[in-house]
Amino acid sequence: MADDHRAAAVGFHAGELAVQRQAGVQSAAARLAPMVAGGELRGGAGAFFAKATFAALSARDGAGRLWVSPLFGDPGFLHVASPTRLLVAATPPATDPLRGLLPAQPVGLVVMDFPTRRRLRINGMLSAADSDELVIEVDQAYGNCPQYIQPRQVRGPSADTRLNVFRGNELRPQDVDLVRAADTFFLGTTHPESGNDASHRGGPPGFVGVDSGRLLWPDYPGNNMFNSFGNLFADPTAALLFVDFRSGATLQLSGTAAVRWDADASVTGRCVVFAPQQVVAIGPPA
Repeated sequence: MADDHRAAAVGFHAGELAVQRQAGVQSAAARLAPMVAGGELRGGAGAFFAKATFAALSARDGAGRLWVSPLFGDPGFLHVASPTRLLVAATPPATDPLRGLLPAQPVGLVVMDFPTRRRLRINGMLSAADSDELVIEVDQAYGNCPQYIQPRQVRGPSADTRLNVFRGNELRPQDVDLVRAADTFFLGTTHPESGNDASHRGGPPGFVGVDSGRLLWPDYPGNNMFNSFGNLFADPTAALLFVDFRSGATLQLSGTAAVRWDADASVTGRCVVFAPQQVVAIGPPA
């Protein structure tokens, strides 16, 4: 048991370790600890990024509020400059809450290749940001399994500048419809020492429910590392991103989330309840 604890302690923070213990998966998680002990962009990472056209970025706006924003680009918009530096030739658009992203802050990035059902997560520091490019200094870089990734073709947002933009504190009926139809969303979480994280969640359409303005989704079996849950254990701050990949509409939510350990909640006995505090919905003109 002591050996498992020492292995798990390398790379996992206290929140992740606490959730792993509560779920009873310490030994399984410990075997994966080297994945999060510090990573570099080597091997096939460069080729993977060279083909990517979509990523989701988790960061804070100028007021300190956490958001997840979509980043679209042509193949090659993600470039590995060195094993510890990633260049992103895209920035959040003018209507996005992360427009004017401030550098010198931790960020999380999940890069998706939907056709091949591959994803790679990066956590690090945003060292530079301007109107054309982001520079991320990489602390962690690791892949996740293809589970729950829905194959699809991704196209960039509409070039039509006559967008409908809604900013508020509560979900509208059309926002609820988008959530309930989704088979994919992106989750942003944060930790006071380990920084921000962005991850992918997927399931059958309808796997995310809405009840009294709150969003609920089951926790499906995964890699047992509990990176997102570990962050929520330490800090309930969370952000969600839903993308309608057909119309280009996006729904961004910033608020708080809590893990519910309820035997009836899902097959794992766990679900997440998210309470939105700010809502930004961007869509094509009506």
